[in-house]
Amino acid sequence: MSIDTQRARRDEGVHAPHAPLTQYYAAEADRAGFVRALFDRTAGDYDRVERLLAFGSGAWYRRQALLRAGLAPGMRVLDVGVGTGMVAREAVQIVGDASAVIGVDPSPGMMANAHLPGVTLLEGRAEALPVPDASVDFVSMGYALRHIGDLSAAFREFRRVLKPNGRVCVLEITRPQGRFGRAALRCYMRGVVPALARLVGASGDTAKLWRYYWDTIDACEPPQRVLATLAAAGFSGVRRHIDAKPLGIFSEYQGSRPE
Repeated sequence: MSIDTQRARRDEGVHAPHAPLTQYYAAEADRAGFVRALFDRTAGDYDRVERLLAFGSGAWYRRQALLRAGLAPGMRVLDVGVGTGMVAREAVQIVGDASAVIGVDPSPGMMANAHLPGVTLLEGRAEALPVPDASVDFVSMGYALRHIGDLSAAFREFRRVLKPNGRVCVLEITRPQGRFGRAALRCYMRGVVPALARLVGASGDTAKLWRYYWDTIDACEPPQRVLATLAAAGFSGVRRHIDAKPLGIFSEYQGSRPE
């Protein structure tokens, strides 16, 4: 990381995606440790329970989102928050070469369950990516924005590792605007999914993970702030594509690094 990047981090302060959720951890300084430990403990159940949550956001949707953002054969990809590899797996299919895909995640347990032959997996955080400057053509992040500590630092890192004209695609679940939609999603994610997780999950913390998942969605920065933060990090052409079904909750934040 350059001296200028380090200085910028000190000067600009921290931009968390949401306020501390004190029912889970005491203060912002405890967030990263709590999140990593929770994902480590529930990694073996994650894919199975995610399929219950999917609402059509499975492999087909992730692939289409990457294509809409400009991923193409021959590109080199960095998938931030790779987890169990759901986005990275689709990236491999598009670019045609597993060795052209790198995954970064702070949770060793999640990466141990990724099963991505040929993909390089690195332990690390979005705010300090273990990847050289201008080394990839495309940066993706799938449903992990709510779990990082500093959006501004992460987006600056995305720009740093991208080559000129490189593309970024951040997939996220956005809280519904309407009262009915919000209530319905809250009931499903805080009630139905945790109940099902207790039935199919091996870890006693799996139900807790999905309750936490909803609480981060409910508390997360609104889309306009995410777009503004991407633009402030130096991305051009920032936009949000919304998948209309169901409830318009699937957001795709896109942008490019100028030459």
